[in-house]
Amino acid sequence: MKALPFPLDHIGIAVENLEASISYYRDTFGFALDIRELVPSQKVEVAFVSLANTKIELLAATDSDSTLAKFLRERGPGLHHICYRVPNIEVELARLKAAGIRLIDEKPRPGAHHTRIAFLHPKSTQGVLTELCQANAP
Repeated sequence: MKALPFPLDHIGIAVENLEASISYYRDTFGFALDIRELVPSQKVEVAFVSLANTKIELLAATDSDSTLAKFLRERGPGLHHICYRVPNIEVELARLKAAGIRLIDEKPRPGAHHTRIAFLHPKSTQGVLTELCQANAP
């Protein structure tokens, strides 16, 4: 099965202070706040800020035992992941697994803003944590 050119959905940035980061992107670059929500399955609060052609997902840990909290302790704030929008996440996960890509998530899980998501391991994606997302009906 051939890979299709999927669009970039967003860039994820790990932050320590969500309010300060929202203000920074708004005041410095003119980004608008699109949505802010808790994602209990990942123990994070996210805020999507955007320009006409770019979305940034700001991620703040809501639990000191979360994966994101560990990331922040080890690496500090900064680039966390890139996310590609796919039409069928199960098909893409199967295709990537068959191609030898190491999956963090074998099956999709709930994500922010009515999506289903899955992560690919950075050791298989040239050192970049990569997320796939598929929109769901609200």
